[in-house]
Amino acid sequence: MRVTVVGGGSTYTPELVDGIGRLRDSLAVEELVLVDPAAERLELVAGVARRILARQGHPARVVATSDLDAGVADAQVVLLQLRVGGQAARIGDETWPLDCGCLGQETTGAGGLAKAMRTVPVILDVAERVRRRAAPGAWIIDFTNPVGIVTRALLDDGHRAVGLCNVAIGLQRYFAQLLEVAPDRVQLDHVGLNHLTWERAVLVDGVDRLPELLDRHGAEIAEHLGLPVDVLTRLGSVPSYYLRYFYRHDLVVEEQRGGPTRGERVAEVERELLEMYADEALDEKPALLSERGGAFYSEAAIDLMASLLHDRGDVQAVNVRNGSTFSFLAPEAVIEVSGRVDATGAAPLDLAPVEPLYAGLIAHVSAYEELALEAAIKGGRDRVFRALLAHPLVGQSDLADQLTDRLLAANRQHLSWAR
Repeated sequence: MRVTVVGGGSTYTPELVDGIGRLRDSLAVEELVLVDPAAERLELVAGVARRILARQGHPARVVATSDLDAGVADAQVVLLQLRVGGQAARIGDETWPLDCGCLGQETTGAGGLAKAMRTVPVILDVAERVRRRAAPGAWIIDFTNPVGIVTRALLDDGHRAVGLCNVAIGLQRYFAQLLEVAPDRVQLDHVGLNHLTWERAVLVDGVDRLPELLDRHGAEIAEHLGLPVDVLTRLGSVPSYYLRYFYRHDLVVEEQRGGPTRGERVAEVERELLEMYADEALDEKPALLSERGGAFYSEAAIDLMASLLHDRGDVQAVNVRNGSTFSFLAPEAVIEVSGRVDATGAAPLDLAPVEPLYAGLIAHVSAYEELALEAAIKGGRDRVFRALLAHPLVGQSDLADQLTDRLLAANRQHLSWAR
């Protein structure tokens, strides 16, 4: 089987490669193709990828190429992990919104819209090449943020695509550790949108252990998420750490002002990782990689690929069409929920109705995402303004105007219509 990773020069690709080696019984990869325009960086990542697989005795061949068309040819699965504009664009997303008193974050708020604007046109071009050149029936797995918007773009354009995020699997592993059970015994009642999710139940062998978790470990979980423990106990659920940007927005903005951005720290970690990858003695993923992000990405990606290709029918957290799952959203909206995955794709489980406390924010952000996608595809200053005005962290016309001007100034080189 041929698996292609577009954006394969990413420094966290060795996390995926390590998983391919460890989880070979789940997914037999014969050829791993890493595609990236940054040739020097790509060769370093490909080199350590080959050494990791060799150390684990895995026979897969690793191919590195900057030729996208050749890289996706005959692939059964194509993983997308792009960052248009690199860390420099990310650092911008995390800084210019602060000048307007708004959250600086690369997937949420104004920075998230900027990332969507840069990313969606590129992703759709890549996906069209996959449609023309990959193996018949090939799957696209999107790990590129903002995952919900990007996955909606892919599905609207008729591609066989499923969106993937590592937040849910990270919480599953964390809860399993706290409960001292094997992770595969834990199933989450995971509902919301990408980077806007809540765990309403933590099922161990079918029994909800969430009340026990909140009672015994509530303070620890709250600290893990950067939220006060009373927020969790009053919700009766565990929100993802991205909800901190909504529930404590002003505090987060104050914390962000004057300090280094997450992107600046990641850029520093990337430089160190690339120096490590250049060492031909390195044949395992370094511990420093855990600071790069993407924890458990390999397990999540391999589980999803295995289920799509081998018709396993198991339950995973996925980004898929809403259909009739959330009655307050349009069927074509993309949601992130626990779903069943088999050879036909991924479909949401039959979930309990979503409480108004969550439904209102989900509906609000989903409406923003629809406008964001329209702006990313069609361009135009007014569409950018409308998307920002619709975002619950903006919502004021003067503020949306200011953010629109700053977004365009910072991203003009990536937006053909705005040059």
